[in-house]
Amino acid sequence: MGPFPKTLMTGLMAISCAWPTAIMAAEITKDDVNKAALGDRAEATDGRSALMLKTQILLDRADASPGVIDGYAGENVTKALSAFEEMHDLTVDGELDEEVWKMLGGEEEADLLVDYTITAEDAGQDFIDEIPDDYVKRAELDALGFTSIEEMLAERHHMDIELFKALNEGRDMSEGTTILVADIGAPRTDGAVARIEAHKQKAQLLAYDADDRLIVAYPATIGSEENPSPTGTHEVTAIAVDPTYTYRPSKNFQQGDNDEKLVLAAGPNNPVGNVWIDLSEPTYGIHGTAEPSEIDKTASHGCVRLTNWDALELAKLVDPGVEVKFLN
Repeated sequence: MGPFPKTLMTGLMAISCAWPTAIMAAEITKDDVNKAALGDRAEATDGRSALMLKTQILLDRADASPGVIDGYAGENVTKALSAFEEMHDLTVDGELDEEVWKMLGGEEEADLLVDYTITAEDAGQDFIDEIPDDYVKRAELDALGFTSIEEMLAERHHMDIELFKALNEGRDMSEGTTILVADIGAPRTDGAVARIEAHKQKAQLLAYDADDRLIVAYPATIGSEENPSPTGTHEVTAIAVDPTYTYRPSKNFQQGDNDEKLVLAAGPNNPVGNVWIDLSEPTYGIHGTAEPSEIDKTASHGCVRLTNWDALELAKLVDPGVEVKFLN
């Protein structure tokens, strides 16, 4: 079962998030990405590639989220391509073919990997030295913010932190430094979600408008064998941005010897990330995560886990009463 953040209702519990494994990156330049062509497909199947990085940014801009932008081909990219095809009435096969590439805008030389100058506000954030694994120690923190400027800027631009570090290796992360980031555009704000499908086996959340058109799609972690997600149809009951997290081992999982109720502060490294979308099934919800690179790669404790940025975008498109159907 999942948690209710304290901002919605105290005394309920949450899921835990897994920690990512670092992945080494190959050298990729701004021009490599912005000029990448479909003819580079053969190279895109072997490790990180400029073509796949360009594809992921274009999919993100097109409301078919690939999750973290990391430059690798994989299931999350295939699912995003399938969603994009459904959105545009194309044959749904998850393939990056000429028709999809053209409709994504891939034939154009666009500024997708761009320069960004670190501001005084960026550099002046209060970063946390580390997020303790132990919930007792974590509950002592006033906020569960970012641990570094790299983590903050990578998440802001929907990027895998290892990719961010590789693209900006050797650059001083201080005010006035110019770095490379993905230009993911603005989040979707128009169109209201009328119903949501949470596909367990596909590990994807699809949101449709009142005309039954798919308008946004996100990779998701949806439950596990030990802690399955709900079945059937439920409703959104409330939405909380920057929620706290209430740990109650008597109602959910127990972390080590921690057998007392704890309240963890809000922040992007909160176990439910920066968003909680409450469902009518008690203790379950759709929420963010402290570890975006682990979406659809690790299990959840029953809830629907998205990247923080996808959860935040969805939160602004839904209202209480929206139907959420869980499908196998």
